Amino acid sequence: MIRRNRWQAKGEEEMESNTRRQKAVLSQEGQSRCRLTEELLSRLGLEGKYQHKLTRAHFLEITPSSLQNDEPRKEKDLVYAFLQQLFTADYRARHASVKSEPTTPNPQHTATEDVFQALFKKNTVNTEKKQVHIHPMDIQMAVFLCADHFLQQTMVTKLSQCQYAVPLLVPNPFSKMIEFPLWTMRHISKSWKTTDASDKVISKTLPICKAKTSMVAFFRIGSISSSKSQLINGLINEKHNTFFHRNCPTSSRDRLLMDGVVEIAWYCPSGKSTDHFTDCVAFCNLHGDSSTNVTQRKILTEMASVNVVLLPNLNENDNNMVIVQDLCKSSTPLIVVLTDEDDDNEDAVCEIGARKYRVRMKGRNQSNVSIALRGVIRNCLLELPVTFRVEKMAEYREVRLDELNEACQRGEKAAQQIQRFLKSENPSTVKERYLPCQGKLWQDWCQKNKDLRRLQSTNIEVEKSKKQQEMRAIRQKQQIYGFSELMRLFVGSLRSLSGIQEMYFLKWTAVLLDNFTSDKLSTIHQEYDRKWAEVLALKKKQSKFEEQKIKQKNLEENSVKLTNDLSNNLSLEHAKIDKLKAEQLNLEKISNELNAATFGLEHILREMGQIYEASFSEKRWIRRNEVGNLHYLPGLAAELMISGHPMELMDGDAAHVPLVWVSAVLDELIKKLGDQRVFVLSVLGIQSSGKSTMLNAMFGLQFAVSAGRCTKGAFMQLVKVSEKMKEELKFDYILVVDTEGLRALELAGKDMIHHDNELSTFVVGLGNMTLINVFGENPAEMQDILQIVVQAFMRMKKVRLNPSCMFVHQNVTDIAAAEKIMEGRRRLQDKLDEMTKLAAEEEAYDAECFSDVIAFDIQNDVKYFSQLWEGNPPMAPPNPCYSENVQELKRQIVARASKTNGMKLSQFRMRVNDLWNALLNENFVFSFKNAHEISVYRKLEEEYEKWTWSLRSAMLSIEDKMLNRITSGKVERIEKQELMKEMAGTLDDVQKAFKVYFEENSEKETLIQWACKFEKQILHLHDDLVNEAKRKLDDNIQQKNIRKKLDQQLIHYEKTLFEKSKEFALKLKENGTKNRDPKAEFDSVWGKWVSELTENAPKIKDANIPEDVNEILAELYGYGLVVCRKGSHNYRRICTAGDYQDYVSMKKSMLKFKEKCLKPEDQQSIQELISKVIEQTKDKMHSFPVSVQGYNVIYIQDVARDVRKLVQGFKSTGDSFNFKKEFFVDLSLYVCEQAEIRFAELHSKFKEVNDPFIYFEKKRSEYFKVFQNYCEGATLAAVLGAQICNRLKGPIIQSVYNMVATLICGQMRGKPPFNGNRGDLEKHILKSLAEQDGDKSKRFDNFLTYMYHPKSHFENFIKDQVRKYMAAEDPQAVSAIKDHIEHKQKTVISMAEMARDKVKPFKGDIKMWLDFFSNSLVDELGDTRVHLSGDDSKDVTDCDVLVDFMKIEFLIVIEELKGSLSKLSDLKVKMFREKPDEILIKHFCRCCWVQCPFCGAVCTNSQEKHSGDHNADFHRSSGMRGWHPRGTTQLSVDFCTTKVASNRSFYPSHDSDISVPYKQYRTAGGKFAKWCISADFSELTYWKWFVCEFQKNLEKHFKKTFSGRRGEIPGEWREFTQIDAVESLGING
Repeated sequence: MIRRNRWQAKGEEEMESNTRRQKAVLSQEGQSRCRLTEELLSRLGLEGKYQHKLTRAHFLEITPSSLQNDEPRKEKDLVYAFLQQLFTADYRARHASVKSEPTTPNPQHTATEDVFQALFKKNTVNTEKKQVHIHPMDIQMAVFLCADHFLQQTMVTKLSQCQYAVPLLVPNPFSKMIEFPLWTMRHISKSWKTTDASDKVISKTLPICKAKTSMVAFFRIGSISSSKSQLINGLINEKHNTFFHRNCPTSSRDRLLMDGVVEIAWYCPSGKSTDHFTDCVAFCNLHGDSSTNVTQRKILTEMASVNVVLLPNLNENDNNMVIVQDLCKSSTPLIVVLTDEDDDNEDAVCEIGARKYRVRMKGRNQSNVSIALRGVIRNCLLELPVTFRVEKMAEYREVRLDELNEACQRGEKAAQQIQRFLKSENPSTVKERYLPCQGKLWQDWCQKNKDLRRLQSTNIEVEKSKKQQEMRAIRQKQQIYGFSELMRLFVGSLRSLSGIQEMYFLKWTAVLLDNFTSDKLSTIHQEYDRKWAEVLALKKKQSKFEEQKIKQKNLEENSVKLTNDLSNNLSLEHAKIDKLKAEQLNLEKISNELNAATFGLEHILREMGQIYEASFSEKRWIRRNEVGNLHYLPGLAAELMISGHPMELMDGDAAHVPLVWVSAVLDELIKKLGDQRVFVLSVLGIQSSGKSTMLNAMFGLQFAVSAGRCTKGAFMQLVKVSEKMKEELKFDYILVVDTEGLRALELAGKDMIHHDNELSTFVVGLGNMTLINVFGENPAEMQDILQIVVQAFMRMKKVRLNPSCMFVHQNVTDIAAAEKIMEGRRRLQDKLDEMTKLAAEEEAYDAECFSDVIAFDIQNDVKYFSQLWEGNPPMAPPNPCYSENVQELKRQIVARASKTNGMKLSQFRMRVNDLWNALLNENFVFSFKNAHEISVYRKLEEEYEKWTWSLRSAMLSIEDKMLNRITSGKVERIEKQELMKEMAGTLDDVQKAFKVYFEENSEKETLIQWACKFEKQILHLHDDLVNEAKRKLDDNIQQKNIRKKLDQQLIHYEKTLFEKSKEFALKLKENGTKNRDPKAEFDSVWGKWVSELTENAPKIKDANIPEDVNEILAELYGYGLVVCRKGSHNYRRICTAGDYQDYVSMKKSMLKFKEKCLKPEDQQSIQELISKVIEQTKDKMHSFPVSVQGYNVIYIQDVARDVRKLVQGFKSTGDSFNFKKEFFVDLSLYVCEQAEIRFAELHSKFKEVNDPFIYFEKKRSEYFKVFQNYCEGATLAAVLGAQICNRLKGPIIQSVYNMVATLICGQMRGKPPFNGNRGDLEKHILKSLAEQDGDKSKRFDNFLTYMYHPKSHFENFIKDQVRKYMAAEDPQAVSAIKDHIEHKQKTVISMAEMARDKVKPFKGDIKMWLDFFSNSLVDELGDTRVHLSGDDSKDVTDCDVLVDFMKIEFLIVIEELKGSLSKLSDLKVKMFREKPDEILIKHFCRCCWVQCPFCGAVCTNSQEKHSGDHNADFHRSSGMRGWHPRGTTQLSVDFCTTKVASNRSFYPSHDSDISVPYKQYRTAGGKFAKWCISADFSELTYWKWFVCEFQKNLEKHFKKTFSGRRGEIPGEWREFTQIDAVESLGING
C-alpha cells in the first residue's frame, strides 16, 4: 500500500509539471505526423483524396488492372492491388508490397582474405538515406481515411469476411479527432453456435453492432519484446493472423497510421468441444503505447469484460505504473502479461488477487502461454454478465461517430420512419398486410397467365376471355390496394432524397429490416432444423420398415409365426409412416412461415413493380387511383440499378417474370445511360453451390449470400467497364444475372423438374455466356444439372441463339493434380455427351455429342476451384487459392467477351420478353419469337425499300431518256448491256450503301444472316427492271417501225399543211382581212385539207369488246346462260363469295357417305383457284401488244380459253365434286370484264397515236397559229419561231408528267402509309377499312376483297391513296412542276443559243440550226423537230433573229404551261406514260402474298419468294375464313394464335383421320409447316370488333352462325368500338 501511494504521489507531482511540455511535444508530433501522412498519401497516389473521397464505383470497374494478378511494381499501384485482392476476399491483400528486383550483395573481401576473419569484420554501409517500404497496415489505413463511407463499409465487411480485425477507433491525423466508424460495421453479421443448459446446440446469426458479447481489451504500456497482436491471434485462431503483427509477411518496423488505432475481432464458436470459448467473444486491440493513447485506453477499460495489459516488466520507478494501479483497483478482471520478466519458480499464470492475474511470457513456450491465457480469460468470462455492444461506444463524447454527417442522418431518419411504423408488427404478417400486391394476388395472376397457355375448353376464346377478365379483376384489386402506408414512406423517401442520401437510406432500410426480422427468423430456423432432424430420423425408420417388408416376403413361405411377428411390427411401422407424412406437412408449414417472415428491400421493390404493373398493364380498363401517374416508379428502380443495387428479374416466390415492370425499368435505364452495350453473364448451379459468392468475389457485387436457399428467382446487376477497356471489349457494362439454385429441397414435390428446366432455359437464353457451377465431385449431382443445362443449350440452338458456357467445378480437393484434372475433364465430357443424346431424343434434335450443340472446348472451358474456406467455419478465412481461381476465371470471361459485341440494353429487354413469353407456352421452340431479330429485320425491310426505290426511280429516268431517243428516231435498237451500263452508277451506289449498312450498323451481327439473301434480291430486282425496261423499249421500237411509213406521211402532211396555211393567209391578206374572222376562215378550210390528206390513210375502228366477250363465251357455254349470268351481276361477287356450294355438284360417291356440302378446305381451295386464275390471266393480258398493234378479238379468246383450261385442270380434295357451268361462266365473265377495262384503255391510246385524223386534230391549234401569224404580217422567222415553240409544248408537258409521276411516288413514300415496311402498310389498310363510310354491305364487301384477294385490295388502296394525294393539291408538287417547267425553259433557250453559235462558223442555214437544236434536246424532250420545206429553210438566213423571236414566243408558251399546270388536279391521268399508282403498285406489291392456312392473314414479308417462315402481324378469327367444327354449322371464333397455345387439335384436311395438336401444327406438313404462328394473348381488338360489327354479314356470307359451344362470341368482344379497333393497330403518325 505504501509503495502504491508513493507511485501515485510521484506521478501526480510530475504530471502537473510536465503538462505544458507534453502539450508542446504533442503539438509538434501532430504536425509532424500530419506532414508524414501527406507524404504517405503522395507515395500511394492518394493526393487530394482525403478531401475528394475514393468511391466503390472506381474500384469495381472492369479495368486492365482489375484483370491482373501481378505484384505491384510501383507504390502508386499498391492501393488498387490491395483493394482488388480485398474485394475478392483474398486475405493476402494485407501483404501488399512493391515487387523488388533481386539484388546481389557487393563483395566486401579480398581474394586472399581469410573467410573466418571476414566473419568478424563489419561491412561498410551506404550512408545514403534509404526509403523504407510502406507498412501494409499503413496502406489499409490510408485507403480507409481517403475512402467515402460506402467504400469504407465495403472494406470493413470484406476484412471481416477474411477473418481480419476491423477498425473500431481511428485517430484522424488531419482532424485530430478519434473517429468511431460504426457505419462501416453495420452490414457485418456473425454466426455462431452455443449450447444451453441442456446441452442443446443453439445457432445464432446477429448483426455484430447489436450483438451482446463479452469483450477482452488488450493494450500495452511501454515497449515490449513480444508481439501483442500475435499473442491475441494465438487466442483466437492459431492458424490465421487475425491481427497484423510484426512477424507477418511484408511487415516493417516503421508504421505511421496504426498508433492509437483500436481494432476489434470476434471469436465465434462452432458448438463443438474443440471451441476455445463457449460463446461469441470480442477482442479489442489498442495499437501503440496505451500510455500516450489515453482516450482509447479509457474507453476500452471501461467497456471491457476483461482487461489484458502487456508490460515489459514491473518497475517501481515507471510513471506508467499509475495506469496499472488504476486497473488493479477496478472491479474488471485484469490480466497483466510480463513479456520480458521471468521467474522460473512461478507458474505461467499467477492469481494475484480477486480476478487479477499475472502471466510471465519470457522463457515460456508461446503456445503454452496462449493456452494458459485462454483458460484464464474463459474462467473470467464465465463469472461475468455479457454487457459489451459495439453500438454503445457512440455514447462516449470523446469520439466522433461517423454516422453524424448530414446525409447519413437524413437517410437514417427516413429509414427510422419505416422502422417505427413496423415496430409493433409481426414479421410473419407484415408482407401480407403492407405488401398485398405481391402475395396471393400476384401469384394467382401468374398462375392464370400460365393457364392461358393451356386452354382446354370447347370454346377457347370464351375460356381465354374469362381468364383475362379474372386477371384484370386481380389487377383492379391490386390497384385498390395501391400504396400502403409502408410503401408511401419508402417511395416518398426515395423521391425526396438526393443521390448520396438515397444510398444511405437504402443501406439503413436494409439494416433496420434485418433487425426487424432477425429474431423471428432465428426462431423459425431453429424450429425448422429441429423438425428436419425429426423427419430424417423417421425416414431412417421408414427405410428399415421397407427392409422388413422385403424380409417378410422372402420368409413368409418358411415361417408363419415369424411372419405374424413381423406383421405386428409392420402395423406399428405404418403408424410411423403416417407420422412421417404429418411431420413433413409440419415442415412444409414451417417453410411457409420462413418465407412469410423473410422481408427485405427486394420485397419492397417487388411491390413497387406490382403497383406499377397493376396501373399500366391494361390501358383499356385502367382507372387511375389516388396515386396518380406512376411513370416515375421505373425511374427510381433504374437509379438503384445504376448505383449498384441488384434488380429482381424473376420473382422467385411466384416463379414469374414481371415483364411490364422489368421492361419499364430497362427502358428507363436506357434513357438514363443510353442504349449501352452489355455483355450478359449468367450463372446456373445446384442450390448452395456458391454461385452468388463467386459472383460477389469476382465483381464486388452485392448478391445475397448465406446458408440455405439465399437467392430466389433471378437478379441482375451492372458492372461498369472503364473507358480504357471499352475500346478493347466493345461493350459498356457486364450485366450479371444471378439465379436461385436448381434442385432445391423446398421445391421438391412442386414440379421441380419443370421449374428447373424453365429457369435454366431462361437464364441460358439471356446470357452471352453462362457459368455452369458444379459443387463437389459427386457424379450424381453433376448429372442432375448437366441434363438440364444441355437441354437448355439445345433449345437455344434450335431458335438460333448462340450463347457460350464455361463449367466451374468448385470445392475440388486437389486441383494441383494434373492427372486427376484430366480424368475429371474426361468424365465431364462423357457425361455431357451422354446427356446430349438423352436431350436430343426429348427435343427431337439431331446431336450425338455436346459439341454438336454448342462450341465447347473441354480443355479451356472447364475451370477447377479450390475449397472456399481455409479450415472449418465459422472462424475459417476464405482460401486464397479460391480468390486466385476467381480472378483467373474473370480474366477468361473478359477475354472471351472481348471477341463479341454483347447486346444492347434494348436487345436485352426484348430478349427477356421473347424468352419468357416462349417459356410460358409449353413448347419453347415452337413459341419462341425473337423480337429483336424481327425489329432489325423490319428496319432492314425499310432500308431495302429505299434501295429498291433508288433502282426503280433511276430506271424510270433511263426509260424516259431512251423513249425520247426512240421517238426522235435516234435509236432503232436498245441492247440490254446499254441499259445495264446506264444503271451501273445507281447499282454501285446501292451496293455501297448496302455494304455500309451491313458492315457498320450497330446490329451487324444480327443482320449478317440476311446479307446474302438481300444482296441477291437487289440484283434480281435490278435484272428484272432491266428486262422490263428492255421489253417496254422494244415494244416502242416495234411500234415506231410499224409507224415508220405513217410517220413519213405525217411529215409530208405537216409540210403541206404549213404551206396551205401560209398560202391561205397570204391570199386573205392580199384580198384584205378587215371585217373577217381569221378563226372562222381557217375552220372553213381545215376540215377539207385534213380530209384530202387522210383520204387514203387506214381507218382505226373503235373496239366493241363487250360484244366480243358475249360471242366468245356463248360459243363455249351457250348464249342463254351467258346472258342470264351477266344480267344477274352475280359474277362480280365470285371472288368474295363465302359459299361456293351452288357452283358445284357433289359426286355420287360422296353422297353415299352423306357428304352433301363442301368442306371448309374445299371452299378454301376454290378460293385459291379463283385467285390463281385471276393472277395468271392478268399476266396474260399484260403480255398482249395492245398498245403497239391495237385490240384484237383473239386476245379475249385466249383469256377465255385459259380460264376454262385452268378450271378443268383443278382437282378437288378426294375428287369429291365437279364445277357447274355457272362457275365457268361467272369466272370467265369476271376475268373478261377486267380484260375489257384494260384493252379498252390501251386501244384508245393506240388509236390516238396511230389515227391521222386524231393526230391532225391535235395539230389544229398549231397550224392556226401559223395562219394567224402570216395574216398579221409576221416574218418567216417569227412564224418559224412560234411553230418551234408550239412544237416544244407537247414534249415539255410529257416531261412534266414523267417527272410528276416519279415525284408523287417519291413524296408518298416519305409519308404514311408508305414510309414504313410491308406490315406498316397493312396497318393503314386495316385502318382505312375500319373507318370507311357508307352502306354496311358495301363496307363488308371491301373487307371480303381484302381477306380473299389481298393483293387486289392493296392495289386498289394504292390507287385510292394516289387519287387522294393528287386531289389534296400538295404545294410541294405544284412548286416542283413550276421549277421543272422553268428548268426546261432555260434548257431550251440555252440549246437554241448553243445551236446558233455552232452554226455561225459554218455559215449554215436554218436547217442546220434546227438539226443542232433538236438533236441537243433529244434526251430531255425527245422529238422536237419542225419539218420545213426547202424554200422556207432558205428564206430564213439570220439565226439570231430566229432565236430572238423564239425567246419571246417561248416565254408566252411557258406562261401558258404554268397556268395550265398550276395544280395537281390539272393533270390528266391518261397523259402519264406510267401512272404513279402503277409505279407504286409495282414497287410495294412485289412481296409475299401467302395466307395463313388457319385464318387467312397475309404474310408481311417484303420479299416475294423469301426464305424462312411466313409471318403475319395480325392473325384473325378462324370463322372469318369459314372454319367450323366437323358436322356443325357453327363458325369458329377461335384465333389461331390462341389455338397454338391450347391443348386442342385439328384435322389438316377434311378426309384426315388423324388430328394434329395445335401446339405441333407444323408437323401437319405442307402449308402448315411453312408458317410461324406464335401464341399471342394480347387483345387482338381489331378482328374481335370486326366479327361483332359484321356478325350478320359473315353469317349470311358463309350460311353459318356464330353460336353453340365453339361459335359463341364472348360478351367482352362486343365492348370494343371502332376507335378501339383502330387504336389497337398501333399506328404512329
